[in-house]
Amino acid sequence: MARKETAADAANPGRLKQIALTYKMTRRADKKIGLVLAAVGIVTFGVFLAIGFLIGHPIYLGILGFLLAFLATAIVFGRRAERAAFGQMEGQPGAAAAVLDNIGRGWTTTPAVAMNRSQDVVHRAVGKAGIVLVAEGNPNRVKSLLAAEKKKMNRIVADVPVHDLIVGTGEGQVELKKLRTTMLKLPRVLSGPQVTATNDRLRALGDLMSNMPLPKGPMPKGMKLPKGGGGQRGR
Repeated sequence: MARKETAADAANPGRLKQIALTYKMTRRADKKIGLVLAAVGIVTFGVFLAIGFLIGHPIYLGILGFLLAFLATAIVFGRRAERAAFGQMEGQPGAAAAVLDNIGRGWTTTPAVAMNRSQDVVHRAVGKAGIVLVAEGNPNRVKSLLAAEKKKMNRIVADVPVHDLIVGTGEGQVELKKLRTTMLKLPRVLSGPQVTATNDRLRALGDLMSNMPLPKGPMPKGMKLPKGGGGQRGR
């Protein structure tokens, strides 16, 4: 029992420190976060307390209002913190990979399966919706990367649906903050065993690419980068 209490006591300061750090990071991008949270908490508590006085149960409704005010404040804080985080990540190399890494269970992600000299990159995610290729970079350049990756995969997973998404704010693109939601809305067409089989086949393709002989040391001038490759990471 003592060990459990000690572990819990040690965890609480860590959570509080993490919340404080998240608040500071959010406040850099959202200057009004403090006023917004205070307003949400006070208004929610005030409404329930007023209702309590009207019906003759101010203590009961006051306690309920306090709990709901805390919950509402936490929800608003979480959403604004997420929005601020996406705002800071927008346009940064690897931002889409970070979102894919936290998409949730049921997905296997492989970052940077294709990349060019301009640092345009394509990531891959496999789930019950099939294969999703997520590109970030110049919209015109990533289209050729996506086409090459589809052609490469078509040799071994032609029977699996492939979706391609380009992260950005332009027409036909998906905003970074909407990437996870967009992927989760894709229709589920594969069963669990089919997802596993697809991952195995793609992993074999990755192994073949990684086993190709590559020169050691600095890359010679004029040598072209391979169109695919990348390590597999599953969960």
